[in-house]
Amino acid sequence: MSENISDRRAEILRRADKERSALLAVLDDAATVQEKLLLSIVRRNAESQFGRDHRFASVRSIADFQQAVPIRVHEEFEPWLEATIAGKSHVLSDEDPFVYFSSSGTTGREKRIPVTASYLRESFLPFYFVGLATILEQCPDALHDDNSVLNLWQDPYSPTDRTADGTPHIGLSQFDYRGLGEDLAVGLGNRAAWSRLPDSFDGVDPLQRTYLRLRIAAEYDIRCVFAINPAVAHALPTQLALWWPRIVRDLRDGTLDGRPFTAPNKARADQIENLANWFGTVRPKDIWPRLNGVVVWSNYIGGMYLQALGQDYGPGVRIIPAPIGSSEGPLAAPIDRHPSASPLMTTAAFYEFIPADEKITSASRTLLANEVVPGRDYHVVLTRVGGIHRCATRDIVRVVEFVGGTPRIEYGGRQGELAAGGARLREDQAVRAMHKTAAASGMQVENLTWRLDDGSDTPRHEVAVAFRHDETPRDVARFERLLDTFLSAESPSYAAARRIDAIGPARVHPAPVTAFFSAWLERVRAGQRPPRVKDRVFDPKSSVWSELLV
Repeated sequence: MSENISDRRAEILRRADKERSALLAVLDDAATVQEKLLLSIVRRNAESQFGRDHRFASVRSIADFQQAVPIRVHEEFEPWLEATIAGKSHVLSDEDPFVYFSSSGTTGREKRIPVTASYLRESFLPFYFVGLATILEQCPDALHDDNSVLNLWQDPYSPTDRTADGTPHIGLSQFDYRGLGEDLAVGLGNRAAWSRLPDSFDGVDPLQRTYLRLRIAAEYDIRCVFAINPAVAHALPTQLALWWPRIVRDLRDGTLDGRPFTAPNKARADQIENLANWFGTVRPKDIWPRLNGVVVWSNYIGGMYLQALGQDYGPGVRIIPAPIGSSEGPLAAPIDRHPSASPLMTTAAFYEFIPADEKITSASRTLLANEVVPGRDYHVVLTRVGGIHRCATRDIVRVVEFVGGTPRIEYGGRQGELAAGGARLREDQAVRAMHKTAAASGMQVENLTWRLDDGSDTPRHEVAVAFRHDETPRDVARFERLLDTFLSAESPSYAAARRIDAIGPARVHPAPVTAFFSAWLERVRAGQRPPRVKDRVFDPKSSVWSELLV
């Protein structure tokens, strides 16, 4: 492909429009599309070890497939993964993985998710371009030039791990599509001046990498931020507020963290310093006046604070919903301006759903994409090319509505619940109750973390909440009452336990926003890349608690 920017821009737009049009064309026929895709995956993998182990050659229908293959969580694929990593070919699929995506598992062990070239080309990239088409409609300036996007999500030049056989074991956000020959899929911003740091900074920690990239980007005209992870989006204004004196010093001296880098840029340094002196801080929009969008997941906790967060970026900065997916595979891609939900990506993977109030077992009865019900919550079970077969992803989604014959879904939370006094509360129920409480109370929530206090005769749920504004004790007491009401509405067992005082009323502990930022910094300083440091609701070990409850 030509390196001419205008040619590349036109090709990206054509590819994105093509993929979105392909999805839009089949929205009315999800059932047929899903069955056809599944049978294709089964036929292709019939001679793999997994296919032979599960009689793929005899599968002629969805029902046959469900009878032949039990539902598994990621850890239960270990025998096949270990054989593949040991060098055996065609174990999980007809094509050997050339990379493994990593993701922290529920057991604490890093997942090793097999990735083949066919998966990326046939499943992930169509999903990526569908979402990109909608993003570019809302923020066309993202294609202005190679330095128009500050991509805080992708960093293909960050240090990588490898499996025992030497295969790369990386985060989804670390993959470089140039190695696949897919130049159009190189993430926007990954050709920018700050995407590849000087060799002298090899080995610096993730937090230092973030500073170095921001310092270089401060000399360019950013139009859009790709954060994807809401915690990353939330951190950027605070980072600039903390780091602007350091950035100014480097600009004025022509240095990068004190090391010679470029010609001094006194005019830019003076501009940022004057803005800081005038406003008392520096917001992203102050540094980049033509910034107009932040691309980010708009569900889960982020759905509570993202719109207000736009104010922290500066006037006119809009929140643009990102596609929804996991390291296991795609889920849903936005096709319009819906603030939180997107149609299921039926052309990318085969999906099954288990009602969220049921436990996941190998023989769980599942519903198909055309059988789910709006307003209900489900565990996701995924099958896709490249070696994922009926994998329970441990994500819970809510069906919002149907677009033609395709469900529009939003991410609800992770599998997991807190149980005490006969009450069982799922994470997605807690998040939804908190959303409703914030709306009914008129109090803006910046962040939160949750735990169960079961050390007394009457257990209760405790929530550390960072409010956007200082709230009076009376306001907090009302917030607690509303939260208890909405928790009872979301969880029948919680309501029953409250009626007989088997569990006490929820308690809210106001917390400073700085406590959550400190917890985020703590994890990044410990070596986790920022894209992987995500908001956690049910997190009894959060360092936020140590600051509040001494």
